[in-house]
This record gives sequence, structure tokens and C-alpha cells, in this order.
Amino acid sequence: MQKGQITKALSGFYYVTDRSNTIYQTRARGVFRKQKITPLVGDYVEFESGNQDEGVIQKLLERKNELTRPQVANVDIGIIIMSAADPKFSNQLLDRFLIMLESKHIKPIIFITKMDLLDHDETIKIKKYQKDYNKIGYQMVLIEKTDKEKKKQLEILFNEQFKNNLIVFMGQSGAGKSTLLNVLNPELELKTGETSQSLGRGKHTTRHVELVPLLESLIADTPGFSLLAFDEIEQESLSEYFPEMWRLRSDCKFSGCLHLTEPGCAVKKAILEGEIPEYRYDNYRLFLEEIKKRKPKYRRKGES
Repeated sequence: MQKGQITKALSGFYYVTDRSNTIYQTRARGVFRKQKITPLVGDYVEFESGNQDEGVIQKLLERKNELTRPQVANVDIGIIIMSAADPKFSNQLLDRFLIMLESKHIKPIIFITKMDLLDHDETIKIKKYQKDYNKIGYQMVLIEKTDKEKKKQLEILFNEQFKNNLIVFMGQSGAGKSTLLNVLNPELELKTGETSQSLGRGKHTTRHVELVPLLESLIADTPGFSLLAFDEIEQESLSEYFPEMWRLRSDCKFSGCLHLTEPGCAVKKAILEGEIPEYRYDNYRLFLEEIKKRKPKYRRKGES
């Protein structure tokens, strides 16, 4: 039995890379389908193969986490690519991505692209967001203007922080995920697309998930998403994924405080005192309302 990691999934085939960096084309055992188990890019597996073109995945090893949008397993770092303009920066969309990563115990890093498209006042506004998110504990990086500056900036980050990690690039469509990867390694020749003017969002250019070796890391370039739902998060746990609120939980008068109308709420007090940005709280309330209105999931008899 051989061991390796799925580094690409395409048209029913799983491409598994072993420790010697040999790639095997494999299929999953039929029993996986019966058990409703889907191998994901990033999964560590045991497989059998007489040659590099006809392998069979026999077993999936335990995952430390998994994302469903995009479908990647065993992720260490999530780099959220947000555009300062074209498409317009959205703190609500950014917070959706942050919650998704927080709920999966994946370290988030925020990249802001297209800073060169902003005027003076707009630049100040983005830098205010940077200050707010840095204070919360997130690293927000404003990406340099020219390809040469971008390359130097990204190489420093990869060498100092990202080495030997599985990293997912995610964020707004049209924000420049594939463009950044191409700057780091032009040989990748990843397709890029212009922003759709009629929709105000980017055209989807990445059609499948693939792990790309880059600067001693594995990078997953994934499709962008303009909508993220909270299908797996309950209203009682939502504040856990807002670090600045979660830190204050023990100061609230009631242990099950949802930070809405309860008396003695430390979070509401922090907002009034300017310690928590009001837009973060507005997003929290919006997301909480979405979760409350979510349709309940019913299981058929016999389903666990």
C-alpha cells in the first residue's frame, strides 16, 4: 500500500502525489460512493497502483479540517483576496470569509489588491479598515502596485510565514487571485479574467481545485465566490468566530448572551466605547438573522 496526497481532482480522477513527488492518476473505490464519502484535494490517502495511470484509492486518512466552498481538506492558511476597487471592497464579504475560516480553525491572512485604483480619500478608508482588522488580530496586507514590487512583497511573506503549509487562495471573483500566483511564478499561466461590468463581479476563471507547489508551500487556486452561507454555524456559536467579541464573553452578565438586547452585555458596551467597529457588529447581526431564518435540515430515516 502506498501513501500520498491528492493534489488535483478532475473528471472523476484523483491525482495523488507521493513523498518522492511522483504523481499517480487514480480513481476512488466504489464503496466510497455507497458510503457517501468524497475524496477531496488535500486529503492524505492510501492507494494501490501497478503504474502511474491506473491507481485505486483504498483509504482516506483522517482530516484535520475541510472546506466545502472551495472543496479542499487539511488547510493550514486561508489567504483572502479582496479588491480595493473593481469590484468594490466589501467588509461584509470579507467577514463571511473570516467566519468560514475561523469555524474550520484555519489561520486567515487578508490581501487587498488594486490599491492603485483608489484616490486619496478611498486609500485612507482602506487603511482604516487595515488598522481595525489588525487590532482584532488579523494580518491585512495591502498589495503593492507593480508586478516587481508584488513579487518581492509576496516572496518575503512566503519565506517568513507560509513555508511548508497548504494554503488556499479565496475571495472575491475578479480580485486577482490567479494574477498574484502568476506574478510569483509566470510558468503557471493561470487564466485571469476581467470584471464583468454588468454584474460588478469577476468572471470565474478557475474551474477546478489544484494544489500547486510554490516557494516550498502548496497553493490551492480556487474559484471566487460572491455569496457564502452559514449552513453549519448555530446562532449560539456565531460570536465565537468574531475574536473581538469572543474575548469579552466572560464579561457579559449572562453566559448565553447573543449581544442583542440582553442587559449587562460587554460587547454592546465595547461598541459604544468604540472598541469594536460598528460595521463588524452590523455584520454580526446580519449573519445572526440569516442563521435564525435558515430552513431546518431534516434527515431521512436511517440517516445519521
